[in-house]
Amino acid sequence: IDKVAEKYGKFDFVLADLGVSSMQIDNPERGFTYKYEGPLDLRLNPNQGISAAERINTISMDELEGMLIENSDEPYAKEISNTIISEIAKTVVEERRKKKIETTTQLKDIIEKALIYLPKKEREEAVNKSCARTFQALRIDVNNEFEVLYDFLEKLPEVLAPNGRVAILTFHSGEDRLVKKSFKENVKAGIYSEAAKDVIRPSAEECRCNSRAHSTKLRWAVRS
Repeated sequence: IDKVAEKYGKFDFVLADLGVSSMQIDNPERGFTYKYEGPLDLRLNPNQGISAAERINTISMDELEGMLIENSDEPYAKEISNTIISEIAKTVVEERRKKKIETTTQLKDIIEKALIYLPKKEREEAVNKSCARTFQALRIDVNNEFEVLYDFLEKLPEVLAPNGRVAILTFHSGEDRLVKKSFKENVKAGIYSEAAKDVIRPSAEECRCNSRAHSTKLRWAVRS
């Protein structure tokens, strides 16, 4: 964005949508979802970096635990969440010793195995949520998403014109925390004249029409 601003001038308005394309998610060959059989890839650019399969087959158990805790947003109480994460990391390491993890359904089966100790009536929901968050954690990791967002937020003040506005759509709490912290610090430093005090959420009607909108949060700021 700094290169574009250098060439064409500073922006009066920037809108950043941090969501992954639905067309990518729905394509089994990209490996973004545990709901379909496909290669465990998860790269936004399949020609760059290493795949999620390569990552999960070489990562240490401690590092995998840390990745899941930092990137996952597990919906359970902390002590239960940490137990689930530990069980997933432990089972992944055990299973990959027997056979390399290469597909989306392999990883889903491993997560199901890790959570077999949960009561049957809550296991299905727990497996679905843990699968979604494990895939999210891996996707964030292999694409360096937090690093890219941090770099973008660092450059924003320099590319916005006076009174220029920025609005950012985030889709999980890790992204939202980074945006909130950046906006707050820049308001305090006088770089932004104001910023959203609360997130703007989609309406019930929008969520009904588009189920993938339900986790969206929007924050905005104005350049001084």
